[in-house]
Amino acid sequence: MNYFYHPTLDNSVSQFSFSPEESRHIIKVLRKKEGDELLITNGKGFLFTSEITGADSKKCTGRVLNSKKTIPPRFELHLAVAPTKRLERFQWFLEKATEIGVTEITPILCEHSERDKFSLERLQRVMQEAMKQSLRTYLPRLNPLTPYEEFVKGNLPDLRFIAHCEDDEKVELKRRVAPDKDIVVLIGPEGDFNQAEIHTAYESGFLPVSLGKSRLRTETAAIYACVTVNLINGT
Repeated sequence: MNYFYHPTLDNSVSQFSFSPEESRHIIKVLRKKEGDELLITNGKGFLFTSEITGADSKKCTGRVLNSKKTIPPRFELHLAVAPTKRLERFQWFLEKATEIGVTEITPILCEHSERDKFSLERLQRVMQEAMKQSLRTYLPRLNPLTPYEEFVKGNLPDLRFIAHCEDDEKVELKRRVAPDKDIVVLIGPEGDFNQAEIHTAYESGFLPVSLGKSRLRTETAAIYACVTVNLINGT
């Protein structure tokens, strides 16, 4: 079973065409032909059953046979993570978080950040492919790189946590998470958050949490948080 992605497809559309990239994959790689049925998601919770009406590798066309709306998650998980120096490690995190289950990801710019430039479009494609591969119908939101202070002082859910390496008193994340409650978790760069950033987070209502006894890489810490929240919520 394969899912395909068409971001503008909705219940008002009966005829549609795929992007050149998706068309090439469907016709050239998967060898689909006219009359074959496809499962398509728009990344907004809808799953469409469709039929190919034009097997063109540059512009594959189809028609919608039926659609259904999948049940949205009972909670929202927002991960704010400092991008890694090696972009492939951050891409790995985005891929795995999408597969496991995350609602929103914000790359944050901290004092010790190792990367302050990347292609948002490229990272979004990684998440789109992960959504299709894992047979999910909700595409996580990926925000542009955001300055740390701007993020922590923004409009965020009540459950706010920061994972840092300082010796402050902390409670394990799994003991802080409440089922069916929206949550945001801050994950810093390899050099950790500085003292001022930690203090700003505390002032903004964030509580310190532990992600276990080991010192984790940024992308590993983010996945640890993602898995923990999903396990507590039974997803």
